[in-house]
Amino acid sequence: MDPRALIESLVDTVIKEGGSDLHISAGRLPSIRVSTQLIQLVNQPALTQENMLGILGAILDKTKYERFLATQEVDFSYDHKGQARLRGNAFYHKSSVSIALRLIPQVRTLPELKLPESLKEFARKKQGFFLVVGPVGQGKSTTLSAMVDFINSERAEHILTIEDPIEYVFEEKHSIIDQREVGIDTKDFPTGLRSIFREDVNVIMIGEMRSPETISTAVTAAETGHLVLSTLHTNNAAQTIDRIIDSFPGDQQDQIRSQLAESLLGIFSQRLIPRITGGLVPAYELLINNNAVANLIREKRTHEIDVVIETGTEHGMVDMNRSLLELVRSGEITMESAYLYSMNPKALERIL
Repeated sequence: MDPRALIESLVDTVIKEGGSDLHISAGRLPSIRVSTQLIQLVNQPALTQENMLGILGAILDKTKYERFLATQEVDFSYDHKGQARLRGNAFYHKSSVSIALRLIPQVRTLPELKLPESLKEFARKKQGFFLVVGPVGQGKSTTLSAMVDFINSERAEHILTIEDPIEYVFEEKHSIIDQREVGIDTKDFPTGLRSIFREDVNVIMIGEMRSPETISTAVTAAETGHLVLSTLHTNNAAQTIDRIIDSFPGDQQDQIRSQLAESLLGIFSQRLIPRITGGLVPAYELLINNNAVANLIREKRTHEIDVVIETGTEHGMVDMNRSLLELVRSGEITMESAYLYSMNPKALERIL
């Protein structure tokens, strides 16, 4: 089987089985992930190094392929027969080529994703900084895409995304949407972000906050009349704020603390929990930046933010444990799953 036919056959299997990820490597059987479980495709032969290099040659353009050979790893996106898109990373392990591919579903709405209506209110803001956080593979990009599509459906704005690589491809409705891929359309995140000040942009979606320079420029953009949406690989709201501030040198931390207190709209932390009936359902924490939260950020008291969220229901805040408990009571997830995904099981036990 030629390399393109081989990768197309494997991706077809992922789609047919309702999977989310494909893992292929020289010397191994292909594996797919279905509802968090990794399953070997035992009816497929183990792939060879020749297979793997052939697949990369078929799905990467010349520039990306040469980058992989030079750096031994590369991020990329892959269009599957015009029917689906996948996000990929190719890398070496023990001198063998491996590829991890994640299926990017079609852009879905916030209700379809079972996400709270309150996210629409953040999407309606004209300026400020909003973060979607959580570990890898918890649906952060999917949530951001739904927020961007909501803006696109509701009003005429100039939306610009900077991604590495481009994941969801948006169909323009009321808005103009420019999607820039790092390494192809712009040199890097900071370079792409600096140029937005000359591009009459209203909404900026940054694929990931990877450096202090990116964070600093994003916060400045939020202060100067832009709505900035982005992601960070952190566990909850308090940890996110600490991570942002700690990424700067000590003599710059007071400034970024002050800027963040002023520009932050909110932080949405999510987890995808296995549903009893199959599939995944989100549990989440929502921090809304009000005067009390802004003061905690300025005064270096971020360790108190968890308590503010737990007691801030009347202000629209959502505690992760209460979100998990609601899913248990509605019959969506088991109590065992709630304890497994809780970041504070003792607190969960107290509210049972």
